[in-house]
Parts: sequence; structure tokens; C-alpha cells
Amino acid sequence: MSDIIQKAVDVLAARVPSFDGSAKFVIEGEGAIVLDQTGVRAGDEETDVTLTASAETFQGLIEGDVNPTMAFMQGKLKIDGSMGQAMKLASVLG
Repeated sequence: MSDIIQKAVDVLAARVPSFDGSAKFVIEGEGAIVLDQTGVRAGDEETDVTLTASAETFQGLIEGDVNPTMAFMQGKLKIDGSMGQAMKLASVLG
């Protein structure tokens, strides 16, 4: 597991002990993280929504330096699947 994935799992696990639904963050060139009712982990299974971003954008999201809505509007964050689940995540990240 890459350092970026491990750091992201740690940060997200602290913020989101469980998530009503399922979501996957794909960090380009690094791997993927899954959030669901059981918690946060490195993984690549099917989820309700998939969010894809560069490592730089994702790091900014988890550090609070990048606004999720603005990243989406600028094309830095791609969303595939349930927009409702994505909106729930925006409140966790933002």
C-alpha cells in the first residue's frame, strides 16, 4: 500500500467511522480506498459511487485545502455513480 493510500485511510477513518452507503476514492497512480458501513480500508470493490482524482487533488481534499465542489466543477474530481452519496461525502471532506 502506498504512503498516500495509508495516510488517506487513516485520515478518513478518523473522520468517518462508518458511512451509510458505499463509496470508493480512486487516487490515480496510487490505488483506491473504500468507505462503507464497516469503515474505511484500501480496496477496489464495487460501490454506490466512485470518485477519482489525482494524488495532489486528493491530498488537498483530505487536508482541507481543496473544496470538493470546486474540484468537481474544475474537472479535478470525477464522480461516477450516485450523486446523493457523493454529496454526503462532500460534507465529510469539506
